[in-house]
Amino acid sequence: MLYLLAGAAALALYVWISGGKWPRLSGGGWRVMTGAMALAAFTSAGYAGVRGSWGVAIVLGVVGLWLAASTRRPPSAGGKPAQGGMSAEEARRVLGVGPDADAAEIRAAYTRLMRAVHPDTGGSAGLAAQLNAARDRLLKRR
Repeated sequence: MLYLLAGAAALALYVWISGGKWPRLSGGGWRVMTGAMALAAFTSAGYAGVRGSWGVAIVLGVVGLWLAASTRRPPSAGGKPAQGGMSAEEARRVLGVGPDADAAEIRAAYTRLMRAVHPDTGGSAGLAAQLNAARDRLLKRR
């Protein structure tokens, strides 16, 4: 009962600090709520374990782990890339080409950089994705 009151007090404090607005579930608000639910599940699992209800404690612990893992996962965009992407200026800066570079220069810069940062050669998947996005952005304009 004490943990339930502490959770309600924490929620009331959060609403009071945010100016009377309840947390929204759009954007990043779902992460806050899922994190709070994971914390409540872990706290309840600890309480149940202390009381000797091991079955309930295990189930609540697993639920808490699942909620904590889903808090860290970014929201899915339905498998679609983000709209807008990078600007042509950013793409030129990433590939190191000038504004007057033709398609052959763009492909050559992409190939040279991709050899250095490809994940199969010890590079980063994030950098490779950034190079792909820059190449696609510049070649689509032509």
